[in-house]
Amino acid sequence: MSNPEQLSPLGRRLLDRRGFLHTAGLSTSAMAFASLLQQDGLLASDNTAAFGNKPIRPVIDPSRPYAARQSHFPMPAKQVLVIYLPGAVSHVDTFDYKPELAKLHGQKPPGIPAVTFEGPTGNIAKPFWDFKPRGESGKMVSDLLPHLAQHVDDFCFFHALTTDTSAHPQGENFMNTGFTMEGFPSFGAWVTYALGTENEELPSFVAINDPRGMARSGKNNFGNGFLPAAFQGTDFSATTPPNNLHRPESLTRAADRGTIDLLQRLNARHLNKYPEDADLAGRIASYELAGKMQTTVPDVMDISGETAATLKAYGVEGGSKLRGEYAQNCILARRLLEKGVRVVQLFNGSDPSGGNGITNWDSHSDIEKTHAMQAEIMDQPTAALFADLKQRGMLENTLVVWATEFGRMPFLQGNGTGRDHNPSAFTCFLAGAGVKKGYSYGESDEFGFKAAINPTTVYDFNATLLHLMGLDHERLTFYHNGIERRLTNVHGHVIKDVLA
Repeated sequence: MSNPEQLSPLGRRLLDRRGFLHTAGLSTSAMAFASLLQQDGLLASDNTAAFGNKPIRPVIDPSRPYAARQSHFPMPAKQVLVIYLPGAVSHVDTFDYKPELAKLHGQKPPGIPAVTFEGPTGNIAKPFWDFKPRGESGKMVSDLLPHLAQHVDDFCFFHALTTDTSAHPQGENFMNTGFTMEGFPSFGAWVTYALGTENEELPSFVAINDPRGMARSGKNNFGNGFLPAAFQGTDFSATTPPNNLHRPESLTRAADRGTIDLLQRLNARHLNKYPEDADLAGRIASYELAGKMQTTVPDVMDISGETAATLKAYGVEGGSKLRGEYAQNCILARRLLEKGVRVVQLFNGSDPSGGNGITNWDSHSDIEKTHAMQAEIMDQPTAALFADLKQRGMLENTLVVWATEFGRMPFLQGNGTGRDHNPSAFTCFLAGAGVKKGYSYGESDEFGFKAAINPTTVYDFNATLLHLMGLDHERLTFYHNGIERRLTNVHGHVIKDVLA
């Protein structure tokens, strides 16, 4: 034993029997007290969400990761349709009416920057399409989108949105995942992680890519990031079914069924041997969902039973080939929502170009031609999808989101025909469950150059979307690499003015 004279006074005291028992008794009492506080939920947690709030973790059965779960608080929206338009729609040529642009057309007033994202700036340009009052609300909408204009009394516009980037890949990431960097969960992944789905025969989250292909950020727009892989979006479209969906012709139906039954028995036996292996249970669940999709996906993709009136309303025939294919995607979106899929993300635009020679809404030159070509694809089918959801009563529990990554400048680029990226002001809109109708929140300045009244960040926008789905954006978190991560990072406020 060490020499007592070399110990500290506390150490020498612990060698005394009476002192040791006194210290041990106090320690045991403290541990018991902490245990009682923990049982009553009164002990502070090491892991906290925003402002010290305790995170709300969904209770997920690894063998049934897609099972429906309760929202944090009751809200009418049970499903969400996100219509995403890559490339940056020009707000000043669509929904954000700025008469000052006509007055200053061809001029370059003070305050216009000399250089923007793609180079030198030109003069102020009035909208390339005329604006007219629409609906009972008299909302001013341009002639570029005549079909959507018919429904403005049902839309709730955000006119003072701002973003943190003026680059497309980062802008897509930011709008869809809450971060400009890659590797973070998408909005759809967060929602399905929290809520599961009402139909376990189909994926809980489906991403319908544009007929031309994926958007610039690819699968990151609908990825699971660091959330469990079960919550990644499954991507397919009306013309591109999931891979390996059909059984090979060389394999009979009976042999296929027998193989599936054998795999189920082997998986069940393996799971019984390792009952605590959550990854194994999740992998088996994903295999089982894939098996179910062999019958459910072909059924939901088959639009042959749609009426001629429906096909005509969506614009399947009579327009460009791309419009017809996008129209079929819109019908597929409605059919998926009808089947109870929790999140459907519908893309109107891609990274590669298609048959019309353009990729998306990115219009750095000849905006009058390129925006018109993209609008021909998007306008009628999207408006028909909205009208169809409304007519079927589905808007009572479906939130519709129409979004793009940023806006475009009120002045032209140096080439005199295109508008550059504008991260300081852009427009998106919501409709459906829980949202005010015929309402506009926020305003950009007189030119549509910068957000002026009630500036709204992407964090605020995403916080509001989660709230409309009955989810607390500050407490819906996932512990990753020592940080309580969430869709809105450490920012964002719910815009309560837009709530019905």
